[in-house]
Amino acid sequence: METSRKIEALSALFAAGVFAGSLLPDGGSAPYLWASILFSALASLLYFTRKDSGFLPPFLCLFLCGALCFLTSSFAVPVREHPLRDLADTACGVLKERIDALPFRKSETAALLKALLTGDRSSLAKETVAVFRKAGASHLLALSGLHIGILYLLLGYVLAPVGHSPAARTGKSLLTVFLAWFYALMTGASPSILRATLFITIRETAGLLHRKRDPLKVLSLALVLQLAFSPSAIRSVGFQLSYAAMLGIFLIHPWLSSFYPSAGKRPDPVRKIWEAASLSLSCQVTTAPIVWICFRSFPVYFLITNLIAIPLTTLLVGTSVALLLLSFAGICPDAAVRLTEGLADALLGALRVIASM
Repeated sequence: METSRKIEALSALFAAGVFAGSLLPDGGSAPYLWASILFSALASLLYFTRKDSGFLPPFLCLFLCGALCFLTSSFAVPVREHPLRDLADTACGVLKERIDALPFRKSETAALLKALLTGDRSSLAKETVAVFRKAGASHLLALSGLHIGILYLLLGYVLAPVGHSPAARTGKSLLTVFLAWFYALMTGASPSILRATLFITIRETAGLLHRKRDPLKVLSLALVLQLAFSPSAIRSVGFQLSYAAMLGIFLIHPWLSSFYPSAGKRPDPVRKIWEAASLSLSCQVTTAPIVWICFRSFPVYFLITNLIAIPLTTLLVGTSVALLLLSFAGICPDAAVRLTEGLADALLGALRVIASM
């Protein structure tokens, strides 16, 4: 079995083991702890010393490790306060205050920006939350990998002028990883945010080591690491939806995208629309079963919503970040304020129309 496929199989079996462990009672007793250590050592020994390609023993042990990993996760581990955590909390508070201080004409604009950038939805009106829910766009309000992905792309554009020398690439990667983790701490480190942060960390590390950055391999390694450190995340719907959506993007989207032939270097708006539509469909295929099982609902107009809301959200986050940076520098152009508020109005207006359908 080739290396990438080994990693994917390992992550799938480990996750299956963690899920199986979540279904068993009486987790957290001492025998489970020692059994977990024993099986972990046995799995490592078998996996790294067997000369043949035998699948069952090491992989079976890994499955058991996953199950026992969850069963021992209820042990209380003392968590000490860290200066970085305090700094992140302070930074989040400062960011919220800065958003509130922006001279928007409508208070719902600032409330929406706080939800999109910090995950704080306390200022949003109930009517606005209901509109997002009815339009099938609740995932835009729940801070997730989508938001950190947008910020990751923006950071890439901002750091592009630094150059591509080995020192510049190293500096950009280290700064990107630090900012990703700092932002995760600022916004509460939800399972979906941690997934995106781990993905960025592994991707940047692979780049520094000159290793191939295969997306599915990176996602698989992120899954193992996240479950190893936080097995209880397997029960989080946000965690499940986050990984399911990424699987859809990596496995289904390339196939759907290939149905529309490439136009080469020529501009092709229809191609871009098809790319966006196929991306949305790919995510829905893998997340719909989880949504139905957990909520007994399905967003009927998800395709229209995503085709309109995601581009608007991307633009809104981009202009918001630019406006906030200018504001921290003591500059607050009226044109930037009006543009940001106009995008927020366009997003809310589009969702209200979809919600009324």
